[in-house]
Amino acid sequence: MTTTRITLITGTSSGIGLAAAVAVARTGHHVVATMRDTARSGALLAAAGAAGVADRIEVARLDVTDPGSVEACVAGVVARHGRLDAVVNNAGAGYVGTVEQDGLEPVRAAMEVNFFGVVDVTRAALPHLRAVGGRVVTVTSVGGVVGQPFNEAYCAAKFAVEGFMESLAPVAATVGVKVSVVEPGAVASEFVASQGLDIPALLTAAGPYAPALGAYVDRTRAAFDQAQTPEQAAESVVAALTAEHPPFRVQTSERARAFVGAKLADLDGSTVQRLTGGWVG
Repeated sequence: MTTTRITLITGTSSGIGLAAAVAVARTGHHVVATMRDTARSGALLAAAGAAGVADRIEVARLDVTDPGSVEACVAGVVARHGRLDAVVNNAGAGYVGTVEQDGLEPVRAAMEVNFFGVVDVTRAALPHLRAVGGRVVTVTSVGGVVGQPFNEAYCAAKFAVEGFMESLAPVAATVGVKVSVVEPGAVASEFVASQGLDIPALLTAAGPYAPALGAYVDRTRAAFDQAQTPEQAAESVVAALTAEHPPFRVQTSERARAFVGAKLADLDGSTVQRLTGGWVG
């Protein structure tokens, strides 16, 4: 069994996952950087080479929505390295729309990736994490605390992840496993570019919701113009993995802290409704 710490990170082909893989490797961990399509590993490998950590990053295939893929990936890591010290649940997918227009399928799809995928990877990893006193770090979102217009499916899944992890944390602690969630706000490149949104088509199809959707898109584009970088967000992932006593909930910026803090102090929901209502009207 190797004595090097082994960290598995999901969703590493771009964004926070890619940045986290490189940043965690810099701390000396051996990173198993997973993605659904390993043909998309070029950007990660280039970044790892530029950072001088290519020898500490191993690309592996993992589709978090496929139970067989989850079992095979986790088992393969333990077979190759003899241990698994940490899991970073980062793989996820956004969705912009509203349920009357779009129906249930987008909600089910968002739950499969953003919730059930996280649960399954965590479940498969826990026996190995127990053996070494390991960690589970899950990248959620400020949208896992604050419900946001036209993000019903995405926020529902992220709320579910936060509830799952908040409930799991004290149980896992009894067997030596630390659990944390990392809550980014706006991160550069994630809104329109990574979701492949066709805004004119969305507005055309939005019917009576078109004015609200247009206002939301304008507001959100402005917010992403001030977004932090994936590398900045990844610093919080590293902190959750390396702190001796990591907190359960970590926001990745002052803006994210203020946003989440407003919700956690909002006992009757009126503050959030005034805030997010302004985004659509």
